[in-house]
Parts: sequence; structure tokens; C-alpha cells
Amino acid sequence: MVNDPASPESVPGASERRGRLRPDAVVSPASLVGGPAGDDIGGKLHPFGDLHTLQHLSARAARGVRQTFEALWRTETRTWAEPLEVLRLADYRLARGDRLTAWVPLLMDDRPVLCVLDGAFVFELIDLFFGGPGEVPAIMAQEFTPAADILMTRVARALVRALDTAWEPLAPARFDTERVELSSGLHSAIEADEVVIATRFGVARGAGKPALVDILYPVATLKPHSVALTGKVVARPAEVDSEWRTRLTRAAMTVRVPVRSVLAEPTISLAKLMDLKPGDIIPINFGNDVPIVIGGAPLGLGTVGTSNGRAAIRISKLEGPTQ
Repeated sequence: MVNDPASPESVPGASERRGRLRPDAVVSPASLVGGPAGDDIGGKLHPFGDLHTLQHLSARAARGVRQTFEALWRTETRTWAEPLEVLRLADYRLARGDRLTAWVPLLMDDRPVLCVLDGAFVFELIDLFFGGPGEVPAIMAQEFTPAADILMTRVARALVRALDTAWEPLAPARFDTERVELSSGLHSAIEADEVVIATRFGVARGAGKPALVDILYPVATLKPHSVALTGKVVARPAEVDSEWRTRLTRAAMTVRVPVRSVLAEPTISLAKLMDLKPGDIIPINFGNDVPIVIGGAPLGLGTVGTSNGRAAIRISKLEGPTQ
């Protein structure tokens, strides 16, 4: 189930990923709920195939999740996206047991989404936010305080910005927040028998013990984006627009670049420099060929002369980027 922690012996690195899902957690929905109900999940209510696209979206969103919590406790944060699971909301709630849980309502195109956090993690956030070391009460309260509602409102606003950014390349989804009242229980807009896709993020403060943040997408909420979520990305060469390439070439050919040539670079002593006066001559020597530089890059060598009564250089050898 979504909230079953894996044993540290069975998962590499599990000591720093509490509650990590099994490596085979991306499975067919029918295997999670047996019998006719499971067939119903797989056959009718879950049109998104292997969920690889949504898994990639979760990986993109992990960066925004990191920024959300980093801003709260103002220290280096590690985040990662866990594998997805598909199950009924009632089964998800059953897996969480009776421990205090924060159900934070979000919206995706005005359809419900849920952010789920452990109550202990919420109290840790409150203590950190107000300058404490992140202590959790020895005896957990039975409900959340108004301070928790206010802080979770702030978390929700940051999370919807992260989700907006993650979804932007795939679909024009718009995320928003609803009024957060953690003491009111589960969001009434999602029925217990609805199928949800659970995306999970691990969040760790420095080298501390990770916490888990779940985003639950009801299948009904994602259905308008089913085409984008099931589309296959096929790499193929992009067709070249010949007209655009021609205009780009013509525009590039009109770019003006500076051309210069250094005839000589004589050196004199500082004492002689201090004695210079008008009329003095500084002798210079240069060979038949002088270097030609265009835009700071050497082009080749040329011979100094005149053309139409003006000083000019005849190119005798090309050695630069045109070769």
C-alpha cells in the first residue's frame, strides 16, 4: 500500500528514505485491488497506461517541492520522487491507519487534488518555522491548531506553483488552492471509492530523517489530460524550413565585423619613454607578411600596400576559421 514502509534491509539507502515504496510499485491497478473491483479500476477508471509520463512529471516537480520546504526551514533540503501507485482512496486511508494526517485540498483546473502529510511532520514544520529545532510533541494532539492551518496554506500555495511549473511542458493545467482547514477532515469533493494515483515525494532536511509528502490525483481529475499522459514521445529529425534558413543566412551575411592588422609592436625602455618629445622617431621593423585579425580571431597573413590611393592589405595566406 502507499504508506507501508519498506524494511531497511530490503531497499538500498532505505536508512535515509523512510517509507520508500517497493521497486515494483508501478504496477497494474488490478493487482492492487483484487476481484471485480480491481478489474473495474484497470478496465474503466484508469486510462493512462504505464504512467511513465506522470512519473516523469513527478520527478520534475521534486525540484519545486524542495524549494517549498527549503524556504520554510531555511536549510539545505534533499527531495526525490517515489514510484507511483494506483488504488482506491478508501484503501489509501486504511493504509495510513488512525494516525493524525493533514489532508490539504488543492485544485487542478478546478477539479480536486489532495496533498497528504503526516501530522508529526506538520508539527515539526511549525516548530522549525518559528525558530525551534524541529521538535515533535511527545504526545501527539488529536487535531491540528489554527497555526497549522495557516502554515499549510502557505505550503499549499508554494506546491501549486511547483506543480504548475512541472506540468507546463506537457499540458496547460492550472493548479490552485482551496481554503485549508485541517481539522475538517478529508476533502469532501473526493469520494472514498474513487480511484486515485498517488505520487510521493521524499523530503529530507540536511542529513536528517526523511518525511513523505503525497499528492493524490483522482483519475477523474486527470482524464481531460489523458491524451497528453498516454502519448509516446518519438525522436525524429526536425524538418528544416528552407525559407527560414535562407533568410537566416542572408541576415548573418550582413553582420559587420572589425578587421585589423598589427604592423609592428616595438618595445622601448621606461627611461627612453620618459625622455620622448615631439619629433622623436621610434623605429619599427616588420616583414613582408603581417597578421590579419577579424573579430578577435586570426584570419591569416597579408602584404601591406595601397589600393585606389588608400592603405590596404592583400591576403597572402588564410589560416583562421575560414579554413
